[in-house]
Amino acid sequence: MLDRIQEGGPFFMWPIVIVFIILAALFVRQLVTKADKAHTIILLSNISLFILSWGLLGSVIGLIEAFDAVEGLGDVSQGMMAGGLKIAFLTTVFGLVTFITGRLFILILTIKKE
Repeated sequence: MLDRIQEGGPFFMWPIVIVFIILAALFVRQLVTKADKAHTIILLSNISLFILSWGLLGSVIGLIEAFDAVEGLGDVSQGMMAGGLKIAFLTTVFGLVTFITGRLFILILTIKKE
């Protein structure tokens, strides 16, 4: 997993990992304590939407960099192009997984509402 984080670019990937941990901590805190559930749900919602956007931004920037490299080299092999696209989409995948996890936490807290 650490290899994938480095491949996807630490500037975009590490914040996604950190936010994933924050989402999990907020969820566990809500389950353990009886904090304001509505406030926690709003936090989870906003943070998960932000990280989804962050992952998409990382992918778009990665694609622009990949296309700049292709433009500079001229003729690029299919393998090199596929590798560049894979790296560009890593931030989207990690952002989506974090977003879906956050939404799952929201769903569980909503169902568990008293």
